Amino acid sequence: MAIYDAHNVIIRPIVSEASFDKMEMNKYTFEVDRRADKPMIRNAIEEIFGVHVTRINTLWVKPKPKRVRAQAGYTRTWKKAVVTLAEGETIEIFGNQA
Repeated sequence: MAIYDAHNVIIRPIVSEASFDKMEMNKYTFEVDRRADKPMIRNAIEEIFGVHVTRINTLWVKPKPKRVRAQAGYTRTWKKAVVTLAEGETIEIFGNQA
């Protein structure tokens, strides 16, 4: 990325049952910019939330076929990061729901 900004690297947290189950293991899931690499994601998480990251796993979410009436198409491809935090640290994404 030409200009690094932590809020441009981290797009949104992923809200799903699987991501909530991973929060118990101190793993948090985010949608990240397509061009972001692991050091950029690490720096952005540590800057925004003030925590220490121990591990990052990234993956590409592949498009799924969808239809709207007669028009067939695909969902978008996006990049997901599963961030493991240091022991005893948490991110309060949704308040006390986790």
